[in-house]
Amino acid sequence: MTKIKHPEITVQLSGQDGNAFMILGLCKRAMERAHLQQEEIDRFMKEAMSGDYNHLLATAMTWFDIE
Repeated sequence: MTKIKHPEITVQLSGQDGNAFMILGLCKRAMERAHLQQEEIDRFMKEAMSGDYNHLLATAMTWFDIE
């Protein structure tokens, strides 16, 4: 099992619009609420957007606690 990078951050994806822009926005807002540095937010965004939709979901699941 992969270790979650920021297990203290929970992102609620179930019941949400599942398009990529919505997912990115939810993750970014969760990181901002957790007061992560901008460099860390940029690192996530770059990694999450470097592939297809499945890569985005996989990246979110390795960075955060996803519900």
